[in-house]
Amino acid sequence: MSLADSDRELVVEELGREPTPAEAALFENLWSEHCAYRSSRPLLSAFESEGEQVVIGPGDDAAVVALPEDGTDENHSSTYITLGIESHNHPSYVDPFDGAATGVGGIVRDTLSMGAYPIALADSLYFGDFDAEHSRYLLEGVVEGISHYGNCIGVPTVAGSVDFHDGYEGNPLVNVACVGLTDDERLVTAEAQEPGNKLVLVGNGTGRDGLGGASFASEDLAEDAETEDRPAVQVGDPYAEKLLIEANEQLIEEQLVESARDLGAAGLGGASSELVAKGGLGAHIELERVHQREPNMNALEILLAESQERMCYEVAPDNVERVREIAQRFDLGCSVIGEVTDGNYTCTFDNGSGDSETVVDVDAHFLGEGAPMNDLPAEEPSQPDTDLPRTDLEAAFEAVVSSPNTASKRWVYRQYDHEVGVRTSVGPGDDAAIVAVREAECGLAISSGAAPNWTETAPYVGAQAVALENATNVAAKGATPLAAVDCLNGGNPEKPDVYGGFTGIVDGLADMCETLSTPVVGGNVSLYNDSAAGPIPPTPTLALVGTKAGYDAPALSVDADGDSELLLVGDHGLEREDARLGGSEYLRQFDGSDRFPALPDDPASVVDTLAAVADDESTRAVHDVSHGGLAVALAEMVTDEAGLEVSIPVDGGVDPAHVLFHEQPGRALIQTTDPDDVREAFDGVAPVVSLGAPTDDGTLEIDIGETTLETDADAIRTLRSTIESELE
Repeated sequence: MSLADSDRELVVEELGREPTPAEAALFENLWSEHCAYRSSRPLLSAFESEGEQVVIGPGDDAAVVALPEDGTDENHSSTYITLGIESHNHPSYVDPFDGAATGVGGIVRDTLSMGAYPIALADSLYFGDFDAEHSRYLLEGVVEGISHYGNCIGVPTVAGSVDFHDGYEGNPLVNVACVGLTDDERLVTAEAQEPGNKLVLVGNGTGRDGLGGASFASEDLAEDAETEDRPAVQVGDPYAEKLLIEANEQLIEEQLVESARDLGAAGLGGASSELVAKGGLGAHIELERVHQREPNMNALEILLAESQERMCYEVAPDNVERVREIAQRFDLGCSVIGEVTDGNYTCTFDNGSGDSETVVDVDAHFLGEGAPMNDLPAEEPSQPDTDLPRTDLEAAFEAVVSSPNTASKRWVYRQYDHEVGVRTSVGPGDDAAIVAVREAECGLAISSGAAPNWTETAPYVGAQAVALENATNVAAKGATPLAAVDCLNGGNPEKPDVYGGFTGIVDGLADMCETLSTPVVGGNVSLYNDSAAGPIPPTPTLALVGTKAGYDAPALSVDADGDSELLLVGDHGLEREDARLGGSEYLRQFDGSDRFPALPDDPASVVDTLAAVADDESTRAVHDVSHGGLAVALAEMVTDEAGLEVSIPVDGGVDPAHVLFHEQPGRALIQTTDPDDVREAFDGVAPVVSLGAPTDDGTLEIDIGETTLETDADAIRTLRSTIESELE
């Protein structure tokens, strides 16, 4: 590890001396891209993060949002949820199991530090081409790590996404979001409160794992990263995390915590300095007091190790003994390592000689906020030319429906315990999950993901589409958007074309979330996701939550009700020769290119109207239309008991492939017993066209133009089992 020359000059000027080795390492990690957002922070002001429902916005370990009492009332209650999202990209390449597992552990501890109990996880995963052996190795390891950790700690993984793209071959992405539950009396923040309060470290012993993890996450992955960077990857212990979750709950219930921060990037040095800096205070820490699991650790190792399952609490002196008792009850280590002061952030270390040496003496605010921002050049990306393939429609249908990107992800989510906690009403595999928040008598819908094909084709519009897609997923379950957090993943920002794409996804996501009146209340940035294979596609993962009255939702699959009709809401492309296929799985399968399709004129009204219609008693099923287009959405709605007979008339100049495979978001298929009511609801909002009706034979028949596509539920199941059949 080494501090950049320009940064060292600033530090020397501030301190009036050369930094100690421990200070230099601390500055290098806390001023890294991973911690300081030096290339991205100037862009993040684009996000609107305020709203009457927002209790705590960006800047803390997790955001806090008030829930409406019954899912629909605008008057918000004292029941709060926390929202947080993290990336563990580089570690998951080096060690897919531990890298992904500790990503889950970290975001859960972010939840604990706000005084919340974790109730749901959502993971969005991105790998290289599924056909590549190394991509499948990473997929298997990451999923195993997430499932092992999440299942052991008893937090359900209810939502997420999995995407495959050759741009992730040398640098997979593992983005994990967590939702927690708290209220106005339990709420804790990461802002130190008062000098004289003690700093107490609770959890696992400190070892040498994860040293330099923050700086490692701020560099391009080298070809030998799997061996050379292994020491920078943390090792998780989910059983200790489960004990920490329950101990934290007891500490919060007894109101023993003044402030809290979990130990993640930059370890104890990062957590403790950030905690006091937010309160405009300082601290004095005696590093030898930290309980350790390895002998002869030096000051720098104790300060920067990213060992997992540890929390730093600010505790009033009179409550320290009770905190010790609770830690002992849950078989957790507990060390009083120092106290909050009104001076500098100082750390001393006694290596056993009896002489205590000051190894850190800096202003906490300068340490946390003093990193200079980067002013980087950006090249605005251009959309591709139109070069459309000529394909056989039946072959195209089979190729798109069986693509790993659109195929069933059952192999992934069946490894997750998504029902633990008895809150899950709608689990993974649907447009959005729903968890019951009985404390506020509402259902919380959760959708998470991005679309690398979209944002590679058109970063700005593609990111807008990602936001609209997640909002549409939530609306399809009858919920209206409440708030969102984002995980902004990009390549090396020092490359103008890469930074231009990253700038595009930031602005696109921000603009659409503002249009949807959905505040972005927190997030994470992960840059330098480059490898020998090149930069990743700009990837704006969005985890969006919405609320609804009750916990039930319309089905995704149709039922064989002879009195119902299937409607397509949104742009159908039936009469337009200029319908766009850009960013579609169809073009990826057949090596074509095109501009990205235009988005709806009034996306907010589309989302609000869809949520209302989805909750209507005449609605039998609702399914979002997006990845893979109309063809995939229709295939996913068919079951062994219920099929669909669909007729799609197209004008002579329109290619049926445009209609079946374009991926404009903000569209939905609705099975309803009152089609006139749906048409009336969407009048002036979005076009509505009748496609046909359900049948009782489990067959999908699509008449489009002069072509008839016919298949059945069993054949569709076989097509959609690509991932399962290859990995079992």
